[in-house]
Amino acid sequence: MARKNRKNSPMRKESATIVRPVAFEDDLGWHPLDDEIDGRRDSKYVKNIRPRSDGQAQLYDAIRGHNLTIAVGPAGTGKTYLAIASAVEALEKGKIERIILSRPAMEAGESLGFLPGDLQEKMAPYLRPLYDALGDRMGGRRVRQYMQDGTIEIAPVGFMRGRTLNNAFVVIDEAQNCTYGQLKMLLSRLGWHATMVVTGDPAQSDLLDGMSGLDDVTRRLEDVPGIAVVRLQQGDIVRHPLVAEMLEVL
Repeated sequence: MARKNRKNSPMRKESATIVRPVAFEDDLGWHPLDDEIDGRRDSKYVKNIRPRSDGQAQLYDAIRGHNLTIAVGPAGTGKTYLAIASAVEALEKGKIERIILSRPAMEAGESLGFLPGDLQEKMAPYLRPLYDALGDRMGGRRVRQYMQDGTIEIAPVGFMRGRTLNNAFVVIDEAQNCTYGQLKMLLSRLGWHATMVVTGDPAQSDLLDGMSGLDDVTRRLEDVPGIAVVRLQQGDIVRHPLVAEMLEVL
């Protein structure tokens, strides 16, 4: 009888209720508006940046002096980070009204309907590197606020068609996973008082051979006045020294 009472006691039920969901929900994944981005960076976000190589300095100056900049080069050269830093700087100086982030969702084939949640939740796994850079530059709470009021906007590649982007800083990341037609469409979205930075590494495209349009678009626009094309090299890599050495042989 005593054994039966212990089995059905309130203490037993409460323990089972606590243990089951916590471990599962903690592993559901990351979301750009969760508390993680709030607590990690507010006390240590970076207000000022300094290019760490000649190539990075060239890219930083190109972004500040051109409405359209194309930055190509290997991973770890700071292409995305410098683009985000420039976008935050322009926003804080009042030169633009919003920041628009766009990145192709290769794994979903731009058809995101089967992923759970709203648009922000669907795109969050693909845009996390951009959110991380934003958090480093302005602190998590401001990123959260700007995302909620639309100052920072998520714009998947497939949703950019037909728009005119005025008074905005647009970052097109991982452009090596865009076709020629997609890049042509994205570049033609540039509106008045807007800046666009296109970043990518042609050597790391996830598309089938010949489908990426980044190399072709870069070559065609390189001599167009008013457009900056910056080609970063192995010496501009600012990650672990082994990254540059590996990329030379892979």
